[in-house]
Amino acid sequence: MSEQAKRLYTARVRTTGGRDKGVSRSSDGRLDLRLSPPGGPGTGTNPEQLFAAAWSACFDAAMERAAKAMDIRLPADVVVEVEIDLVAADGGHVLRARLAVTVPGLARDAAQAVVDAAEAACPYSNALRGNIAVAITLT
Repeated sequence: MSEQAKRLYTARVRTTGGRDKGVSRSSDGRLDLRLSPPGGPGTGTNPEQLFAAAWSACFDAAMERAAKAMDIRLPADVVVEVEIDLVAADGGHVLRARLAVTVPGLARDAAQAVVDAAEAACPYSNALRGNIAVAITLT
């Protein structure tokens, strides 16, 4: 990262009790939730769901910026769906991810150009690239 990089925001979250029965709270109080094991008992969410929500929201915003730069008008009903797999492998755990984008009413080539530009610009996509198995598709 260059010396010219400017921090835009810092999220601060404190978790106690871990992923299976913990509580996560942000320093500003906007996030306050219970954690439960993935697919298990409990009423809370889990880290994989939180990550899927964060990446899909970020990718959607990156698509909006990319479309604006390309002078393409995105329809209001764009959908970004993310699936995060927690996988037991080699005595530990890894993640796999799939992101599917639906852009109704936009020509496929234009939609693909926006998705490609968003994938290159989204900070979450950049963090994942080369680190876990990722599949991004335009549906």
